[in-house]
Amino acid sequence: MTTSWAAFAEAAPRIAEVFARRHAAAHNLCMLGTLRADGYPRISPMEPRLFEDRLCLVGMPGTRKFRDLARDPRFSLHTATVDPQVTEGDAKLWGVVADLRDEEFHQRFAQRVFEEIGLDLRGRKFSEFYVADIRGASSVRVVDGVEVTSWRDGEAERVVRK
Repeated sequence: MTTSWAAFAEAAPRIAEVFARRHAAAHNLCMLGTLRADGYPRISPMEPRLFEDRLCLVGMPGTRKFRDLARDPRFSLHTATVDPQVTEGDAKLWGVVADLRDEEFHQRFAQRVFEEIGLDLRGRKFSEFYVADIRGASSVRVVDGVEVTSWRDGEAERVVRK
């Protein structure tokens, strides 16, 4: 079973807030880190979605990033940062993905995507449908200086002010 978004947000509320806010501000755009077959890292743009209390990593089928995840389910996800001063904050999540094989869930997801952005995936069979099991995260916020928050599954958030 993967970590629900609500469980993550309860365990790491500062980081979840920064991630959700930055994710929305960037029109869902994030950078996904995976491991290539040769062991080198790969960075790919993607638009993860929070849906029914899960963080879904879904996109164009057959891409290298999804082949990477099929081979090695470890990932990192970074909010798109355009401000070098990070005045709006910044967040990173990492963990592992699971390929969710639930056609009814897929179709509800496709309906929501259609309603939100007009992309019609309804009726499509998803060859891969990854949901995140978040194992750790960190964020940076500018609040009376710089606030760096980190979290690992099973632990409390740790906040350092610089």
